[in-house]
Amino acid sequence: MSFQVFGIPVTKGVAIGRAVLVASGRVDVAHYFVEDGSVPIEVGRCLTACEQVAHELEALREALPSDAPPELDAILDVHLMLVRDPDFIAGARQWIEVRRYNAEWALTAQLEVLGRQFDEMEDDYLRERKSDLEQVISRVLEALGRERGTNTLVSQRDFAGADPLLLVAADVSPADLMGFRQGVFQGFITDVGGRTSHTAIIARSMGIPAVVGTREASRLIRQDDWVVVDGDQGVVVVDPSPIALEEYRFRQRQAELEKARLGRFRDKPAVTLDGQRVSMLANIELPSDVDAAVAAGAEGVGLFRTEFLFMNRGGQLPSEDEQYMAYRSAVEALAGRMLTIRTIDIGADKPLDRGHNGADARHDSVLNPALGLRAIRWSLAEPAMFRQQLRAVIRAAQHGPVRLLIPMVGSLRELEQVHEHLNMAFNQLDLDRSEVNLPVGVMVEVPAAAISIGSLLPALDFVSIGTNDLIQYTLAIDRADEAVSRLYDPWHPAVLALIANVITEADRAGKDVSVCGEMAGDPDFTALLLGYGLRQFSMHPSQISEVKQAVLRTDTVKAGAKHAPKIASHAIGLAV
Repeated sequence: MSFQVFGIPVTKGVAIGRAVLVASGRVDVAHYFVEDGSVPIEVGRCLTACEQVAHELEALREALPSDAPPELDAILDVHLMLVRDPDFIAGARQWIEVRRYNAEWALTAQLEVLGRQFDEMEDDYLRERKSDLEQVISRVLEALGRERGTNTLVSQRDFAGADPLLLVAADVSPADLMGFRQGVFQGFITDVGGRTSHTAIIARSMGIPAVVGTREASRLIRQDDWVVVDGDQGVVVVDPSPIALEEYRFRQRQAELEKARLGRFRDKPAVTLDGQRVSMLANIELPSDVDAAVAAGAEGVGLFRTEFLFMNRGGQLPSEDEQYMAYRSAVEALAGRMLTIRTIDIGADKPLDRGHNGADARHDSVLNPALGLRAIRWSLAEPAMFRQQLRAVIRAAQHGPVRLLIPMVGSLRELEQVHEHLNMAFNQLDLDRSEVNLPVGVMVEVPAAAISIGSLLPALDFVSIGTNDLIQYTLAIDRADEAVSRLYDPWHPAVLALIANVITEADRAGKDVSVCGEMAGDPDFTALLLGYGLRQFSMHPSQISEVKQAVLRTDTVKAGAKHAPKIASHAIGLAV
């Protein structure tokens, strides 16, 4: 009997094949207390399993083919850091030594403790890093099971055969994927995850249709069921009818033709029908992401999320030299293209593991992390750390074009403080600001900045609109709260009015303006943003070709005339 399962689409396209169920994520483990004399043995089992998994991950990383997506190497590095994290190991060890838990029980107990911390994070991407922790612990549990001859996970099999295959799992790690033959799976279906989960990242980088967050797919779908993954609508069709199957196969053929067509103008300049030149930029998280961005046709990087250099480091922040080398490597890889470095966007919802001194205590236990000490507020509260990052950016800017982007600025006073710290950083390096070309911009993410943008522009060289947070703060909606997430509406007139106001005011002042949130990578918004006057888009590299196609098909004059009336009445009085 045919039925449908609904989830979150993360990669467009259609995949058809037989289901391969792989047990992953949380697993059932034995729970028992160990005798006092057995505590050292149990601790040893835990440590040995962790180190064994670390060696497996290192072997997988070394065995990566030259054409493997760069995301895989970065994600394997994250998993290595997790399995060797001293705090993670110490936590599991404490469960064994204090509570007398067996090793498996101790690991799952530590997962619950750390999992709650991830669940409380406001940022979608970081909250979904909980899945990485679950994947790492699953591998350690698997190692413990192998030791006792009772593997807790389904053993891998040779999935040879003529039929295309789709992976169905509660969750799936990049390391698990590498255990199978390259290209064996045509699509992914998971119970958990979101648009920014690592499974989604890999699916996008490989161009494989994927639907995540289905909740029940791995329970409802049986081994070898014929399944359709509709990456456009976020629908999974199990045992489709012949008519439905033929329709999806037609869509599949059309998608393949469309992909080939998009590839032909990957290097074609993004110029609208009326001759307006548009810049296509990429969002990256690590220097290693640059190669993929350039290969996708990016003309530069519009957003380098530097906070990922600071996290999962066992309490040790990256030094100035380490940051400098990371930024410099990205600059050199871009070979003359612009690199936009956003200063650390961290806060109480995304805590740094820094120990327990008095300074750290000031950032703990806030009532509402989204409205608390985060982004530039955090940096200004930690001036030494902030100036260290600024010095690293300044040094990197001597090797190629670099822009400095400040997140979540809400007032002119905050911007003035940024410039004060920047001047101090130049002085500490014994440099004059005139000696290094370092344009300074802000992310417009709060309504206060969008409304008063006119007062900020004289102190800026450019602006970038972070639509994800701007929508959240404008509509008073916590995107992490499933009860209200349906109200998250990029088409809301108030949101459109704020975006249009920022673009208009920036153009009037002769300052570059870009959009780096999810709206930039959504072709449905391309004509709208072009009509408002936007000429710089920054997005995930995999989205560039499709958005460029939308640019090539748009007449900005007609788009402006079409969309301006939609928000005209709401824009009155916004400009300051």
